[in-house]
Amino acid sequence: MRGTAVWEGVERQGLRRRSPQMAQAQPGQRPDPSQPAGTDRLPQIKHIVVLMMENHSFDNYLGTLGRGEGFALGADGRPDAENPDATGQAVRAHHLPSTVQHSGVPCQSWRAAHVQFAGGKMTGFVTATQAVSADADTSVPMGYWTESDLPFYHGLASTFPVADHWFSSCLGPTFPNRRFLLAGTAHGLMDDLPVNLLDYPPAGTILDMLTKYGKSWVNYRPDGDDQSQFRRYLNYRRRRSQHHLRALGRPLERARSGVKRDLQFTAGLYPLGMARYMLHVRGIDDFFADADAGKLPDFCIVDPDFDAYSEENPQDIRKGESFAAEIIHRVMHGKAWADTLLIWTYDENGGYYDHVPPPAAEPPDDVPGRSLIAHPSWLRSIIKPVFPGYVRHAQDLVCEPNRYDTYGFRVPAVIVSPYARPNCVLSDVFDHTSVLKLIEEKWNLPALTRRDAAATAPLAALDLDSPPAFRTPPELPAPSLAWGSW
Repeated sequence: MRGTAVWEGVERQGLRRRSPQMAQAQPGQRPDPSQPAGTDRLPQIKHIVVLMMENHSFDNYLGTLGRGEGFALGADGRPDAENPDATGQAVRAHHLPSTVQHSGVPCQSWRAAHVQFAGGKMTGFVTATQAVSADADTSVPMGYWTESDLPFYHGLASTFPVADHWFSSCLGPTFPNRRFLLAGTAHGLMDDLPVNLLDYPPAGTILDMLTKYGKSWVNYRPDGDDQSQFRRYLNYRRRRSQHHLRALGRPLERARSGVKRDLQFTAGLYPLGMARYMLHVRGIDDFFADADAGKLPDFCIVDPDFDAYSEENPQDIRKGESFAAEIIHRVMHGKAWADTLLIWTYDENGGYYDHVPPPAAEPPDDVPGRSLIAHPSWLRSIIKPVFPGYVRHAQDLVCEPNRYDTYGFRVPAVIVSPYARPNCVLSDVFDHTSVLKLIEEKWNLPALTRRDAAATAPLAALDLDSPPAFRTPPELPAPSLAWGSW
């Protein structure tokens, strides 16, 4: 307990140093200016859980669900969406024959996403794949899976409210989109290179706000449970440092250009520090114990093992489904279920096709997209003479435009709670900053950026004025693979 008090003191000291700048940067009032920040405005919900998986579009996973805006069907009863290849030959949407994905294909880099977007025509998914690898199977980005492949996900989305216009936050890869979840801005990040993760947003993150107003938060992530928390932190720092050196010293293949670089947990995408790691980063076994005992924090992010069951290519998507099913099952059957809201979603589309064009979005701030390696900077001037291949690789990832004024592609999203409305489809525009808006609405917190100030919280998924429709957790289909069977 004494050690915890020490870390809490260090955390508060750091927060006090940043507080004046944070307050000045925040763009607006609290949801209810008549009440102080930190006031609980949604007392029925005591725990907010975010389970964010990796790299799939709405059409890719839920396009054949039969709820929400999925695929339009042709005369043969199959999805009739198509995209041209580089020669103009049409490649039609099709059921993928295997749940094991192709390595490095499709691609979700900033450049690839803007090619896929094609100015809103949504016609660049095949050609973006061809640009990454001439030998790649060009049909992969037009592939999708069905209920037979992902029975748990389809059962979840058929039972609880599904948001069929939940977009990722920008036309870019994992790191920028997960940064939006934390802070309502990518703060200029355009790629997944760890050397660019050195900055901090002026208004801080939602984790800062929760700490400031005495709300508990945890980032749960898979990790060995045979180590002390301090040894886990040292291992985290060692892996991060070693990865920087390896990335600079080895050639990087273009086919891997969209793949994230050693993401260990979401909260680390802005500098975290030892005190916050020690206080707020926990293992998945801790999550299971907390969910079972009804001791979940006020807010938590649950991360998968990004190497094994996050659902990024080339993984078998059934493994990720089994992980997500176990997380959701533990929440639904834990002692805190009666007052919990869980959001299951994806950080971005992973390069897979979706037919709904992302709409214009409120720019979060005045920070343009930039890369310390791809664009002229002091760091590039140091690295380029020694590692020119690394600089060329970084330049391959980004392109103009460098703005955040358009949402990214649609991703699956389901709101899971006892208070969820049955037979509900939400077609409002949401993005990852809708999670921030939900937290701000609940605890009367000011927005962090212009993006989350303009966001809509998914509160229409809930009926808080009636007895909970799902007080008794519903039975959901088992995942294709049982948790731990592989």
